[in-house]
Amino acid sequence: MKLIKTFTTIFFTLFVAAVAVSAQDLQTASKPGAAVYFIQPFDGAEVKGPVTVKFGLKGMGVAPAGVEKIGTGHHHLIIDAPLPPMNENIINDSNHLHFGGGQTEVTITLAPGRHTLQLLLGDQNHLPHNPPVFSKRISITVLE
Repeated sequence: MKLIKTFTTIFFTLFVAAVAVSAQDLQTASKPGAAVYFIQPFDGAEVKGPVTVKFGLKGMGVAPAGVEKIGTGHHHLIIDAPLPPMNENIINDSNHLHFGGGQTEVTITLAPGRHTLQLLLGDQNHLPHNPPVFSKRISITVLE
């Protein structure tokens, strides 16, 4: 009985240690000075829909999701939401758009009114880099 308890304790400890491997250990390194930014629209812009959003990137390259290439990533557009956790895969929903094909622009339909936009670079697995590369959050107003 004591042997089973010891084995169970050891197994549980090893299991917890394996699960506890930090996502940071799995994150791809970003290059020093890397930055994402909006080419269009600019902060404070008043635009008619649909809205064309153009992504800028300096210090790193763009590669599609699933392609492991040092110094690259792909864009994620965060709409009307805060940045997601930096140690988890970026969710894919109507507020977190993925551009895993390596796209550098998109035309989107937004309801009239004020919206916030932010860019976040993700690695081949949709995980933010370490350190993360994200833009300033901008605000735009979509006119009716």
